[in-house]
Amino acid sequence: MGNKLELLNIDCLGKPLRLEGSLAGWQQLFWDNNLVSQKNASADNEGLHAHEFEVRVTSGAENQDMGANDSAITPSPITKTLIIRLESDLQWQPFSITYRLLVNDEMVAEGKRDTKDIERQVRTVEVVAPQKFSLLGLASLGFKLLKSAKIIKVLLAGASLAAYSWLFSFQFAVALIACLMVHEYGHIRAMQYFGMKTKGIYIIPFLGGLALSDDKINTRWQDVTISIMGPVFGLLLSLVLMLVYWMTGNIFFAGLANFNALINLINLLPILPLDGGHILKSIGFSINGKFGLVAMAIGSAIGIFGSYTLGLSFLAFFMLIGTVEIAMEWKLRHQSHLLPLDRYGQIFSSIWYVITVAALVAIMWYFAHSGDEVLSTPMKILRS
Repeated sequence: MGNKLELLNIDCLGKPLRLEGSLAGWQQLFWDNNLVSQKNASADNEGLHAHEFEVRVTSGAENQDMGANDSAITPSPITKTLIIRLESDLQWQPFSITYRLLVNDEMVAEGKRDTKDIERQVRTVEVVAPQKFSLLGLASLGFKLLKSAKIIKVLLAGASLAAYSWLFSFQFAVALIACLMVHEYGHIRAMQYFGMKTKGIYIIPFLGGLALSDDKINTRWQDVTISIMGPVFGLLLSLVLMLVYWMTGNIFFAGLANFNALINLINLLPILPLDGGHILKSIGFSINGKFGLVAMAIGSAIGIFGSYTLGLSFLAFFMLIGTVEIAMEWKLRHQSHLLPLDRYGQIFSSIWYVITVAALVAIMWYFAHSGDEVLSTPMKILRS
């Protein structure tokens, strides 16, 4: 389906009628997976649009032969030409599309869709012709089978436990894997909220964790929510561990809360494929005007300057890299198949991101000034 968003998928004469579009103004209409109408890119990417095509339908008819035997019935085929017309009124921010389907000027269907409908839809998968046998295809099939097997999760988790036990201690390795599981579970819960089928969590040695789903996202809001919920769950875990530390005085919980905050903060760095890269890319790609791009640049500059002022060189350096990366890809925003964030979504996502980052930094800052040399290590990493 290329880089277009599936705007509509309804029944028409017993076959699927699918409308795809993009912010660039492209629109394509498919009937029974065949392209029947197309509108090229243009500045007029909203408002009223109409697609029209013809369908020839052959049906049987019963005609009486009034000859010697007036009871004889001879069927003869009748071919009709039907004019199919799809009228739509499209608005991108906030997203809504109102449609009417007419057959020979007679309305047969109408309705309206909004962002919630796009989030819940399952995108149409194009039929791919089967490939001939190849070692590459066999390897790909083997990888998919392994990835879906539960035993692989256990093996990867065991390898991670052994690796982290060798680097730190067995107790800290168990606690670290638990932190990674909580982080990835945040992603899983967000996927489930959007009705997506999940494959589970994989803990990969030295690379962290991975939450997988069988379904693809359809909107930038899904990308933001799924990406940020991992660090949010991690933040909540650090707060719980801080509370346990205050209640027990056991420095183990303090170190775990601090280190867990560092892990989740690194995940929020604005570089891909980290969570922060997905969040800021979705915000940046949803900005349509130059004013929005300037506002995003000013916000990034303030964040970079503030990080350097606080001596957080590590954080400031990667914020600069992420900002440049997103700015370079900003021109491709209209070619995405993902529904962009509206103005409210852009502002809310930005505030949500900043508050989460600030809260994680605050936890690390608190422990760095506790007087314990070990607890100040994560903050030293940010300052290095």
